[in-house]
Amino acid sequence: MPAPDPITSPQNPRIKNLLKLQQKSSERRAQDLTIVEGHRELTIAHGAGVPITALFVCPALTSETQLRELRALLGSGTTEWFEVSKAVFEKVAYREGSDGVLALVQPPRLTLESLNLPAAPLLLVLESVEKPGNLGAILRTADAAQATAVIVCDPRTDLYNPNAIRSSIGCSFTVPTVATTRAELLAWCHQHGIRTYAAALTNHAVPYTTCDFRGPTALVMGTEADGLTPELMQACDQTIIIPMRGAIDSLNVSTATAILTFEAVRQRE
Repeated sequence: MPAPDPITSPQNPRIKNLLKLQQKSSERRAQDLTIVEGHRELTIAHGAGVPITALFVCPALTSETQLRELRALLGSGTTEWFEVSKAVFEKVAYREGSDGVLALVQPPRLTLESLNLPAAPLLLVLESVEKPGNLGAILRTADAAQATAVIVCDPRTDLYNPNAIRSSIGCSFTVPTVATTRAELLAWCHQHGIRTYAAALTNHAVPYTTCDFRGPTALVMGTEADGLTPELMQACDQTIIIPMRGAIDSLNVSTATAILTFEAVRQRE
């Protein structure tokens, strides 16, 4: 149940810590915590088994229905509850139109070796992803397609950046997600017989619809600004393209990933 005395000062140590966790990936790593904002996102995280250590609710922004659902969801657990004034909550909220629910959670920390691979895994590989919004959108695609995992090589953003969690609508916790290096990824894919398809604009790239994605498959995507590094592109088994028929020569990386992913799903069905 919520604490009897609401937090009304932005100088409260818990509020100051929320701001540090929101702004600094080093703090999130050091405390092994991240922030989830939103009733829907928190419900998805809880359903995925993510430990929720503290909950901050603003009654002025949260409906009675949501409060009842949260009490039913978390009331018998070890989650600390804190009631927060509207002015304080608006200081820590990181999106407009918040529903007054914000939580501290312990994010999963997975490795390549910990992934439970089916006979024909479908992996989405992102190299050096730096925009949390793109990462979140790709995690939504992975969840919708029931991809085996999302693997990020040499990430430039925290996998559990609060904005990535927001963009994923909580799918950061439903999809196994691993950070690794390019060399480790390639060795692991070779060890497990996973064929790698690099999405890139090259002379020897073939249209994605001509490829067979029914076997163990890794779809390898680069950054929107720079694409894949030459080292990773050349190390992949096949280079593929999505043919462009208009004036533009490329798509947003999250859109391109969705197209390739659902082609793989179509083939497998």
